[in-house]
This record gives sequence, structure tokens and C-alpha cells, in this order.
Amino acid sequence: MSQRIKAIADAATSLFLTQGYSKSQISHIAKAVGVSVGTIYHDFIGKKEIMHYILKCTIDPDFADRELELPISDKHFIGLEQDIVKVFEKSEVDFRKYLVSDINNYSFELLISDAFDMLSKYAVGCLFIEKNQFDFKLLAKHYKSYRKSFLLAMTNYIKAFIANETVRNLENVELTTILIVEILSWWTMDMRYTSFETSNISPDIAKKVCMDNIISAYKK
Repeated sequence: MSQRIKAIADAATSLFLTQGYSKSQISHIAKAVGVSVGTIYHDFIGKKEIMHYILKCTIDPDFADRELELPISDKHFIGLEQDIVKVFEKSEVDFRKYLVSDINNYSFELLISDAFDMLSKYAVGCLFIEKNQFDFKLLAKHYKSYRKSFLLAMTNYIKAFIANETVRNLENVELTTILIVEILSWWTMDMRYTSFETSNISPDIAKKVCMDNIISAYKK
């Protein structure tokens, strides 16, 4: 990826997540990068292709290293929505694996660490869908289903840890799980991309602070 392509993708990501995809224009992206509108069109056919490039790089980070013919067109992103749905499905299966195998080989600390890493890995894509769900209804539908499955898996893990006495008894497991997921979501997504005060905190420090507080609050 050239430095200019990266700058365009980074600027567009920020705009799509803060003011929304539909309200963001090529001129806004050009101004944020510090180049002309014509320069943006030299690199990308249009706004949709920039959005698809960002989402493709989210689910396939190696895509950013590919040398692409300019301007980047949608021929590189055929079937992208279906690929994103497949990522949701695979992530759900991978995340639930200890629930269907041996919970004794898992721990509350590893659960929080794995959840943090997974949400962090797909933060841009998840936030994009959340912030632009009315513009991308198919992705929003699958994302909502994935979020429900993720929350259910987290709830079942925590119930299992309460049962084996590694997590303290909780008055309301479901609501506490929602709280934990929201904390994880903020520190992996909002903190990095949409929060004004904390956008410069490194992911490593964010993970350390997040895990320390969650684990100390609920581990028995």
C-alpha cells in the first residue's frame, strides 16, 4: 500500500465512523488528507470503492500489501459482503469452541483476552456497520445476529466459570455480561476510532487496563 492510499483509507475511516458514510463526500476525504479531489479519483473510482477497500483490509489485512491497478475499482471486491458474513460465522464458531469441548482447558482471563483480541481485530468493520446500519442493511442484519450469538456465548462462558467457582456469584449474569461486552467494545472500538480524548492510547495499554479492571472485578 502506498502512503497516499493509506492516508486516504485512514481519513475515510475516521469520517465514515464519525459523521457517517452517507454524509461523507470525496471532498471531505481530500481535505482531511490534504490533497485535491482529483488525486482521490486517481487512486479510487469513488467513495464506495474506498469503503470496500477499508472493509476488505479489515477482514484480510494482507490485502493492503497488494499492488493494485489505479484507480482501485470494485472488481477487487466482488462478493465482499458474503466474505464478511463468512468471517462473522467463522469467528462465532472459533469463539464458542471451549463451550463445546472442554471448559476446564479455558479460563476467565483467556476469555477476556480472546474477546478483546477478536473485537479489536475487526473493530473498523464492526463500527462501520454499527454507525451505518441503515445504509448497509444486509450487513447490519448479519452483524446483529452475530452480536447476539457473541453475547450468548459470553454469558454461557461466565455461567460456566461461576459454576466452577473461578468467577464470583453474580446477581444478574445476563446484564453483567452485557456490561462486560460493552466495556470490551468501548476499549477495542470506540476508544481507538471515535473517542476524542483517548484516541492516542495504544491497543496494548488499552488491553492491559481493560483486562485488569474486568478480571479484578469478577474473578473469585
